[in-house]
Amino acid sequence: MEITRTSRRIESIDLVRGIIIILMALDHTRDYFHQYSYLHDPTDLTHTSAPIFFTRWITHFCAPGFMFLSGISAYLYQTKKGKGALTTFLLTRGLWLLFVELFYVSLMWTFNPSYSAFFLQAIWGFGASMITLAMLIHLPKPVLTALGIILVFGHNMLDPIRNSSFIWSLLHQPNFSDFHVGSAQFFVAYPVIPYIGIIVLGYAIGNIYSPATLPEQRKKLLRNYGLAAILLFIILRGINIYGDPSPWGTQSTGLLTFLSFLNTTKYPPSLLYTLMTLGPILLLLAYLEHPLNSITSKIIVFGRVPMFFYLIHIPFIHGLGILAAMLSGFPATVMVNLTVWVTSNAQLKGYGFSLPVVYGIWIFVIIVLYPVCKWFGQYKQAHQQEHKWLSYI
Repeated sequence: MEITRTSRRIESIDLVRGIIIILMALDHTRDYFHQYSYLHDPTDLTHTSAPIFFTRWITHFCAPGFMFLSGISAYLYQTKKGKGALTTFLLTRGLWLLFVELFYVSLMWTFNPSYSAFFLQAIWGFGASMITLAMLIHLPKPVLTALGIILVFGHNMLDPIRNSSFIWSLLHQPNFSDFHVGSAQFFVAYPVIPYIGIIVLGYAIGNIYSPATLPEQRKKLLRNYGLAAILLFIILRGINIYGDPSPWGTQSTGLLTFLSFLNTTKYPPSLLYTLMTLGPILLLLAYLEHPLNSITSKIIVFGRVPMFFYLIHIPFIHGLGILAAMLSGFPATVMVNLTVWVTSNAQLKGYGFSLPVVYGIWIFVIIVLYPVCKWFGQYKQAHQQEHKWLSYI
């Protein structure tokens, strides 16, 4: 059957989103199963190896890539339903995501029903960014685009500002040691200033998916943007003056020096981190706009229901982690009622498996969740008009 240009266009976005979702599952599987993760940071060049480093590095594309695609999707929503409807959707979707982060996602990470620990991570960042975008889309397009560029390219000028306030952590300076509100702890991993910039740029670039832009023209634009981002990353990283609070340096081997060059800052995403990750994302968008094949038709299943996958994969992986801990001789309680991130739990020192085992568990997770996501995707497509809540999952 011939696939229309519009269908291919949407499929390319969902396909890239599906790739991102699968990589995200690898990162979360690593958190619950990789022995190394309970001893060292995988990007710590004094201990890591190339396989361990790149297992973590490849997942860096997830958060900025998904945020950028969310901006594009917001623009496409607007072309169908108008700016007023988009404003309402972004506000309600953003508030919903904040609720989900606090009362569902944190619970699934910790299995702690006392809610003594809240992790403000990706879903919080997406929710706050969507709420902000709901207001910003009413600015003139040139002003909006300029604001996105300023936030992405300029936020590292704020790095010297060190402030221990909760508000500043939400905006720019992460805090992994925790804030206390009564008996509850809040860990802030995703400050929102750079992510607001990323979602704004995604929205600003969304017009290249309008019917007025021919496929070959869109491919050329996406390719040029992607190559420009990668080239700018290489130049700025090579100069080593601005764009990341952690400069690279010559190491004991050429490989470690290369890893140092790639080892940019995720929390919050530095300019160089953003260029390094969005460049390839743009290239994927450019070169994956074609009919699906036997592989991509499966990957896109995850990209069509990303929120649903996110909501079910965390408890599934966490549950498997409890089982793995018990089979390894650890009590189940060490992975339940967590008040810190799982890899920071001192009781789990010595737990875990080799990297090949982690990859095997990751593949198992994807295979098991594939038919569930396929079913939900079909259900959502068939019932979204009668059940509006489906657009939020």
